[in-house]
Amino acid sequence: MKFTLSWLKEHLDTTATLDEVTEALTDLGLEVEEVSDPASKLAAFTLARVTHAEQHPDADRLRVCRVLTDEGEKQIVCGAPNAREGITVVLAKPGDYVPGIDVTLGVGKIRGVESHGMMASERELELSDEHDGIIELPSGEVGQKFVDWLAANAPEKIDPMIYIKITPNRPDALGVRGIARDLAARGLGRMKPLREAKIEPAFPCPINVTIQPEVADKAPFFAGRVLRGVKNGPSPEWLQKRLTAIGLRPINMLVDITNFFTYDLNRPLHVFDAAKVKGDLTLRAAQEGEEILALDDKTYRLPAGAVVICDENGPESIAGVMGGAASGSDSDTTEVFIEAAWFDPISTAATGRALKINSDARYRFERGIDPEFTLQGLDLATQMVIELGGGEPSAVVTAGAVPDTSRAYRLDPSRTSSLVGLEIPETTQRATLEALGFRLEGEMAHVPPWRPDVLGEADLVEEIARIASLSGLENKPLPRIDAGVPKPILTPLQIRENAARRQAAALGYNECVTYSFIDQASAALFGGGQDAVRVENPISSEMTHLRPDLLPGLLAAAARNQARGFADLALFEMGPVFFGGEPGEQAIQLSGLLVGANAPRDPFGSRRKVDLYDAKADAEAVLAAIGAPAKAQINRKLDGWWHPGRAGNIALGPKVLATFGEIHPRILRDMDVKGPAVGFTIRIAEIPFPKTKTATRSALENSELQAVERDFAFVVDPQVEALTLVNAAQGADKALIEQVTVFDQFTGLDDGRKSIAITARLQPRDKTLTDAEIETVSQKIIEKVQRATGGVLRS
Repeated sequence: MKFTLSWLKEHLDTTATLDEVTEALTDLGLEVEEVSDPASKLAAFTLARVTHAEQHPDADRLRVCRVLTDEGEKQIVCGAPNAREGITVVLAKPGDYVPGIDVTLGVGKIRGVESHGMMASERELELSDEHDGIIELPSGEVGQKFVDWLAANAPEKIDPMIYIKITPNRPDALGVRGIARDLAARGLGRMKPLREAKIEPAFPCPINVTIQPEVADKAPFFAGRVLRGVKNGPSPEWLQKRLTAIGLRPINMLVDITNFFTYDLNRPLHVFDAAKVKGDLTLRAAQEGEEILALDDKTYRLPAGAVVICDENGPESIAGVMGGAASGSDSDTTEVFIEAAWFDPISTAATGRALKINSDARYRFERGIDPEFTLQGLDLATQMVIELGGGEPSAVVTAGAVPDTSRAYRLDPSRTSSLVGLEIPETTQRATLEALGFRLEGEMAHVPPWRPDVLGEADLVEEIARIASLSGLENKPLPRIDAGVPKPILTPLQIRENAARRQAAALGYNECVTYSFIDQASAALFGGGQDAVRVENPISSEMTHLRPDLLPGLLAAAARNQARGFADLALFEMGPVFFGGEPGEQAIQLSGLLVGANAPRDPFGSRRKVDLYDAKADAEAVLAAIGAPAKAQINRKLDGWWHPGRAGNIALGPKVLATFGEIHPRILRDMDVKGPAVGFTIRIAEIPFPKTKTATRSALENSELQAVERDFAFVVDPQVEALTLVNAAQGADKALIEQVTVFDQFTGLDDGRKSIAITARLQPRDKTLTDAEIETVSQKIIEKVQRATGGVLRS
């Protein structure tokens, strides 16, 4: 919505400055998008007087002038034909920027004669296209600011244009008068009374109007009248300038008046050339295949059911959207039919959207205009046409009835404070609503017809708070429910999720956020894709199912990065995975993915391909950060997307805490990822919480007694896994054996068997171990391993 400051003052009696107006508009919810202030470009220019002018000694078309300025007399060379002694001019001094020629002046020489500035024309100051001569002012004092002279003598030339953003719920602000009403309610001035139109009909209206029953709900009211003897032509200068200032092109007097009323009073109108209308007008539903040549010179095929205004020749106008070219007014028009109607917002929006027509009329009708202003708007427009173009009016012809939009809501002054937090006296609240056009009867506030957005008691509070200004709100802490130290806001699981995310990022992984929906083929690779997790209305064919794991999204991201030349990747994601379609059939996981090499190329040979031990180390680091038990078992009861011989589960008995290892080559091939690729998945909720909750971390248990390490080498069958051997040795004495690790493996023995060497670390807590105690534990380890693996101690 665009308007000028002087236009606003036609409705608002105010002394507020431009800055005060724009600041108040934004604070009222009418956000200012742009302000174009011509005066800001003219601030540097002053008035001067030519005291002497003579012919340039070396140029026929130039004159050398002596000009009296506020800095004394200056010499200026000028080529304007009207440069002469005694005139008052607009002076641009050296250093001033002249917008019309995009030049910053300096002292120069023109044909050998020094010139200190220039005397400007209107085009050079962007006041008009006039450039036949310099500006001659009929009055003014030397040194006076040019903008001050314009403000007193020609204010329309420096009239600021304001462009505000209108939200869909404020159709009343699509007219200058509605904007003035808001500012007056804020206290920036006083609303001027609207002009009253007194129209005396001279003859009955020769054109009748009928609304067909099938469109009565879409076009409930239509009014119009005929004017004879109208002289159409160019609009008066004031009207043309007002429209030009907001970016509209003046066309002719009749069209310009309709545009003026659209922006001035939010009252869209349409003017038919009555001589081109054959018979009466009928509002009916458009038939399939009907076409109309509109005022934008485009032919539109009308959608079936759209409301059209027809005569005996067919459709003449698209109701609420755009008029037809066949009955449009032109310079030869002398008899017109002025239409003012009210059309249903939803029907108008549907028609405009179907035809892809964006017009000022549609923009207002589809948001809702004042139905009760229809006849008054018609009279005011009639009066302006008579004042500017003459003619005599007919009686008004109407069809249908003005829709009843009356409604009232209870005003509860105490609710304003509870909803908004502002203490506003009841008298102020009532005065605010009355200033906005509400009618108060006791506790009930009757909504004005131009406010279709007010639909409840809360809207009354919003209007009061908006006018009072929400900038008056003070920050106040919420009262505590319980005394003392506040309880944690985050749940233990949320705290654990944050810790896991921070640890993964600290390990060098980049966090990804992928969709929770994937295609069925990818879901099937990871044990999903069932109908229970199929999306009813997927947004694309690649997002048909809920994801069963986080790795499909990470692998897809890796494939996209590899396609763009990024081969080495470290990605992680935390989010929900789904194993069913019912509430609760989901879990939170954190998955990490390593692809390519572990480091960039360097002279020291640090670069190598990532392997399962990288994934295992990172998984253990994340588990440690979120408080998982230090001692856990490794098993190989793996899902199908892990490499069967190069992956494992970190578990507590049957409960799997995490999985790490290489991604199955089949999965990499199907998802177009170039290996090697290893990853891990942490099941966040499966990790047991500590039995005792304390605010601090438990103390480090560090024994003062020296640990003892013993090495064992066992000969086992080739199919025996080192993991089985380690688990057996670890279980020989869970209290005393702190750690068991593999340090050597040798294959190729004569009988085809292999040798696995382990180190068992014994950490005493109470006393130093004796040789006998160490020997006893060693025997237990040997016996446990023999029973579990069938291996024997290597000799």
